[in-house]
Amino acid sequence: MGGQGIEPKLPVNGGSVAEVVLFHHVQGLTPGVEKFGAELRGGGHVVHVPDLFEGERPATIPDGIALVQRIGEAELLRRTERVLDQLPQAVVYAGFSFGSGVAQRCAQGRPGARGALLYEACLPTWAVGSWPAGVPLQVHGMDRDPYFALSGDLEAARELVEAVGPDLGELFVYEGDRHLFADSSLDSYDPVAAALMLERSLRFLSRVG
Repeated sequence: MGGQGIEPKLPVNGGSVAEVVLFHHVQGLTPGVEKFGAELRGGGHVVHVPDLFEGERPATIPDGIALVQRIGEAELLRRTERVLDQLPQAVVYAGFSFGSGVAQRCAQGRPGARGALLYEACLPTWAVGSWPAGVPLQVHGMDRDPYFALSGDLEAARELVEAVGPDLGELFVYEGDRHLFADSSLDSYDPVAAALMLERSLRFLSRVG
């Protein structure tokens, strides 16, 4: 599991140290996901980047969706629980796309969450219930992303952020149609949007750590 045993530096912006678990997307624990985790860690935070696919790296998003279906929800839940059993309760849950769904369910279903960073996905409240009181939230995604904006996730994010309230909830929408735009190892990478998302994420972590 990435990030364990590493002494955090002081946060670059003088804020608090947060402990984060970052879940990968359906193409697995790519070098780009690991790099983003390292960049969060470079902000002075403790960041764990587990591999729920146990080494498998689907070449495309459809291949990744097929892998998720093959592994099955029950097994993925067991793998997630094994990861979380090694961590404290007071963590920030973060994830990309598929991993965002994992992070959201953890933030809503496990006690002690310090916050959630949901990248390019958001589950509707009717599917996972109400948001826990006092837990801050950021959601990020592109305005024409077919897997986010055009699939109902953007609407779900707006509703969730509104329900959480302006003091705790933030939604950042970026111009573009790319999915997994912050993964520097994929063709979908958008360095400008990714850098802005990283900056906003670090500000969030400095507040909740």
